[in-house]
Amino acid sequence: MQRHRVMISAAVVAAAIGFVPTAAQAADQPAQRQGSATAAVDSAKAAAAKSTVFHSPAERTVRTSASGKAAAPQAAGAGAAKGNAGLAVDLRASATSGRGFSLASQITTTAGAPVRVDIDWGDGRTDTEHVTGAKLLTSKHTFTEVGKHKVKVTLTDQDNNVTATNSVDVQSLGSKFTPHAPTRLLDTRSGIGGTNHPVTPYGVARVKVGGNSGIPADATAVALNVTVVSPRSGGHITAYPSGTEQPTTSNVNFVAGQTVPNMTIVPVGADGYVELLNRSYGDVDLLADVTGYFSPSASAGGYTSLEPFRIADSRTGQGTWGPVSGQSTFGLQVAGNGAVPASGITAVALNVTVTAPRGAGHLTVFPTGQSAPDTSNVNFKAGQTIANSVIVPVGPDGRINIRNGAWDPADVIVDVVGYYSPGSKASYIPTTPTRLHDSRDWDFPVEGQDFRWLPLSDDDPAITAFVLNTTVTDTQGSGHLTVAPDPYTSAQRYSGTAPKPTPPNSSNLNWTRGETVPNLVQASTGTTGVIDFWNRGWDRTHLIVDMFGFYDKS
Repeated sequence: MQRHRVMISAAVVAAAIGFVPTAAQAADQPAQRQGSATAAVDSAKAAAAKSTVFHSPAERTVRTSASGKAAAPQAAGAGAAKGNAGLAVDLRASATSGRGFSLASQITTTAGAPVRVDIDWGDGRTDTEHVTGAKLLTSKHTFTEVGKHKVKVTLTDQDNNVTATNSVDVQSLGSKFTPHAPTRLLDTRSGIGGTNHPVTPYGVARVKVGGNSGIPADATAVALNVTVVSPRSGGHITAYPSGTEQPTTSNVNFVAGQTVPNMTIVPVGADGYVELLNRSYGDVDLLADVTGYFSPSASAGGYTSLEPFRIADSRTGQGTWGPVSGQSTFGLQVAGNGAVPASGITAVALNVTVTAPRGAGHLTVFPTGQSAPDTSNVNFKAGQTIANSVIVPVGPDGRINIRNGAWDPADVIVDVVGYYSPGSKASYIPTTPTRLHDSRDWDFPVEGQDFRWLPLSDDDPAITAFVLNTTVTDTQGSGHLTVAPDPYTSAQRYSGTAPKPTPPNSSNLNWTRGETVPNLVQASTGTTGVIDFWNRGWDRTHLIVDMFGFYDKS
């Protein structure tokens, strides 16, 4: 049986485990695979940057004489040339990265008049240029922090004893994370969030985020745990910002009667709402629990992605001994554990898995120092193995708690994928939900014990992690998915010289034969920008990857 170890956006790089393919083998892959993931990422990045443009027209320029008085306009002719009455500057700033901007200064001045151009970026740094006529100057700048900044450009014509100043207010493209005590914002069963009835087929539930429960009105994205309860038929939920087009991506997949959660990081609409679309033919109840939000606040926490590592496995006695009893809680030290700093962290990104539960129930993950909230992170039934991504605030002692809300014991596994802290530089840039890969398009499933690789940021080392929703479907047996950075470059994979890497001892989602299972993944790009998706089962499965944003340290 052939095993395909491939990049999604290029031809197959290995036709069998341990075998380097020939050019002919690479060439006979479908052409439509080439560039698909990379092009989708680049398009989403460009769209995010294009949406952040700030303009101050030349008409807003204020002219003054050297004495500080407003310069009188000059009549047309020699006097106007001498007074440089047309001295002005049009400013247009566009975001280039999480904290970076490109500033276009269109300068209007009398031909031949020497003009000094001072660009005050508003953060203590100034650039100076000189022109002798009308010119378009392009300048680039990276602010130390995210947030709002006032950029001022001053033109000085010493020969004519006049200055002209214009300014433009800009806001960074990137946002940072503020943890929030786990809080329920929507429960269609009880009326929390404004509705007390199920969401109808292809109906929408609106979740108030900005201005709700202490979340600021300028929140750009929110970390929500969305849970489907007792759906009447199979389908999926799509989360997206209010006021935008409904995307084709999915966040939570379900079958009739199933209760299933999934973490989402979704942009917030201009009106402060997030919308949840029920793409099924039956009614469904929905819960939405917030654990944090992103905003352009410089005091909030940036993100540091990590190679996934395990901090708890009750099956082996790591972190806690034996199955977690029903209605009981155990604590975990996060700060100072592995690659996590001993101090300064505000929240941690985890993947939490329940396996072999003796009965139905749910897990709640919350910071130490407070009571267990009325929220859930992982819902399960007896005998099920299920995982969910979790972002949770860390208590003042650097610890978190995990409560088994079932009446019966269950084994619990916890993997760390990253953390938030004021010292972390990477800010979050949400994108339009974008499908990067669907192996069903080319009938190209991931073989058992093999992997698929995507070079998502091999050309942009400033991107440290991607927020993805991974889904397996048409599963031919049981297994689990492991997502991890590839130690080899895309050039090495293209050439077939890179060996098969060793996946970490972590998991992102689990499945049994015939299931469709999604999970959010905050996937580190490592040192190469290439991300591997491992099928750790023995049988093939189809893989779907949707992008919702990325972390940028520039």
